[in-house]
Amino acid sequence: MKPLIYDFTLEELAQWAKDNGEPAFRGGQIFDWLYVKRVSDFESMSNLSKALRTKLNEQFSIDALSEITRLESKDGTVKFLFGLHDDHAIETVIMKHNYGNSVCVTTQVGCRIGCTFCASTLGGLKRDLTAGEIVAQVVRSQQILDARGERVSSIVIMGTGEPFENYDATMRFLRLMIHEKGLNIGQRHITVSTSGIVPSIYKFAEEDTQINLAISIHAPNDSLRSKLMPVNRRYPFNEVMESLRYYQAKTGRRISFEYALIGGVNDQPEHAEELAGVLKHMLCHVNLIPVNYVPERKYVRTSRNDIFQFQRILADQGVNVTIRREQGHDIAAACGQLRAKHMELR
Repeated sequence: MKPLIYDFTLEELAQWAKDNGEPAFRGGQIFDWLYVKRVSDFESMSNLSKALRTKLNEQFSIDALSEITRLESKDGTVKFLFGLHDDHAIETVIMKHNYGNSVCVTTQVGCRIGCTFCASTLGGLKRDLTAGEIVAQVVRSQQILDARGERVSSIVIMGTGEPFENYDATMRFLRLMIHEKGLNIGQRHITVSTSGIVPSIYKFAEEDTQINLAISIHAPNDSLRSKLMPVNRRYPFNEVMESLRYYQAKTGRRISFEYALIGGVNDQPEHAEELAGVLKHMLCHVNLIPVNYVPERKYVRTSRNDIFQFQRILADQGVNVTIRREQGHDIAAACGQLRAKHMELR
């Protein structure tokens, strides 16, 4: 298997050019073709010599993803199931907002975190994605948006998998996305979401970035969180909160908390009161997410009235809180649903 060219930084491509008897600036030209002109084959890199294009074709792969399924929602959400070189499949979603287009990327094939309300974890973890396989999801999304004269304005790392268990690839991906000679996505327009991998939260605090951090919390205490999220037994609630306080003291940045509301499980007034008590002294934002129905999980959605009551309790205690706007509901856009259906049919 040839290495994927999206796995390489500008500096590494410049070194590759030098190693192959070319001036270093050829690496910059290749980088420009990949991220600014966004070609999908080496032959289109017309300011490179035929010999150099042949070398690229011999030594690298550029076609990381093959489109298996594309679903388009009434609200403009587009969900893809992409095939990888080893017959695994991953999901990527383009979401249209009033402020622009957001791409939700996947960092692993499957997931081992085991959240009991999530389809992504069905079937467990198969493997990590490389940085280039994550990059390719954004590049492919931008190529599709190019046809509309639009661009990717933000990225959320909230697709299948736990990015902080694939930490090095995730950080390389982020550095490629923010590079000023590439797609040049603003750091504050990128959010990485974790289920609370404590050692990686401490590492991320030292990265000196402006990239946003989101935490899947889903419960206000240890016992309930362990029932919903088995990872809590490895990294208990109090340790997660301590790492987040360290992150905030180090960076001064606001933290987003994602809270999936599950009917009769974690959505009662006492849960909201307890959550407010934990968070009210932190610089944070809570994003309430009415849970998507997953047939294998049997959970039900919280009623509309209970959703608004939960929001009011948090707001009354000074916690910044919003309810996530649903997107792609008519095309099963929740993480893992399309891939799970694909796996059933194989």
